[in-house]
This record gives sequence, structure tokens and C-alpha cells, in this order.
Amino acid sequence: MTESFLKTLKAELLWRQAWMTCQEVEWALTSYINDFYNPQRLHSALQWRSPLDHERNAA
Repeated sequence: MTESFLKTLKAELLWRQAWMTCQEVEWALTSYINDFYNPQRLHSALQWRSPLDHERNAA
């Protein structure tokens, strides 16, 4: 599961641009996870729902 996440992270974020500082990368990673990956990105393992939707429906 971790390997799949890291592959997705690299393909969708890290390899798409050149980074000037470590702070830029840190901000981009935080933003990617908190603003896109968890609330919006659809996951096949969750029947094509976002993690937040899955958690809401599981409760």
C-alpha cells in the first residue's frame, strides 16, 4: 500500500516540476495530501470513492 502511494505521489506531483528548495517540496507534499489526495482523489480500492467519503459512509 505504501509503495503504491509513493508511486502515485511521485507521478502526480514530484516528477512534474523542478523544485528549488526543500521548503517548496514540504509545502507541496502537505498540500497534495491534505487538499487533494485525501478529500478528492478517487481510489480503486475504495470502490472509486475518496478516503473522506469512505470514512463518512463507514461511520
